[in-house]
Amino acid sequence: MRVLVIEDDRETAQFLLKSLKESGHAADVAGDGETGLELAQNGQHDVLIVDRMLPKLDGLSVIKTLRADGVRTPVLVLSALGDVDDRVKGLRAGGDDYLTKPYAYSELLARIEALARRAVPEEQETRYSVGDLVLDRLSHRVTRGGDAIPLQPREYRLLEYLMKNAGQVVTRTMLLEHVWDYHFDPQTNVIDVHVSRLRAKIDKSFDKPLLHTVRGAGYMIRDGAV
Repeated sequence: MRVLVIEDDRETAQFLLKSLKESGHAADVAGDGETGLELAQNGQHDVLIVDRMLPKLDGLSVIKTLRADGVRTPVLVLSALGDVDDRVKGLRAGGDDYLTKPYAYSELLARIEALARRAVPEEQETRYSVGDLVLDRLSHRVTRGGDAIPLQPREYRLLEYLMKNAGQVVTRTMLLEHVWDYHFDPQTNVIDVHVSRLRAKIDKSFDKPLLHTVRGAGYMIRDGAV
């Protein structure tokens, strides 16, 4: 899941960014309403977290503009304003849920995951499988041969992206952009390390390897030799 946090309080925004990534999700941050609106209009996010009180353009105006433009991305409104009238205004502006500050991160996470589940189109895959390896995107559960495989959040995102592109070569640049959110090569072995750890978990105890290195190109996950 990719989340856009539109929040002007830097400390709060960084906390959410860090927490979401630790929970296995990708996240972007915008510090004002105008920037948030621009990022939200590209349709690349699964859920938006929008603070009501924002500089340049307030949160409700951001939501109203998005809805007027036909952007249907689910929105969780965050606000210190918790009266019934305030919540009603947030929902009528186009918000899908409303959470008042202060809040527990566990509740926020549960709410945005629920919004993402409700927004998944029927035709969109929620389960990937390659051979006897299965990844359930809704439960974040990975199994091979029926046995559960525990993965760290980054390992899960790496496997999810590889399985989404099963049978195709996935380059280092693609992985950096979609799994690490880097738009440049930091010249580290971060990808090699994580691929090695992932391979040890999904292939080491099984007769048939699924995760392959394509020399000079990148990586591929498939049921069979490359």
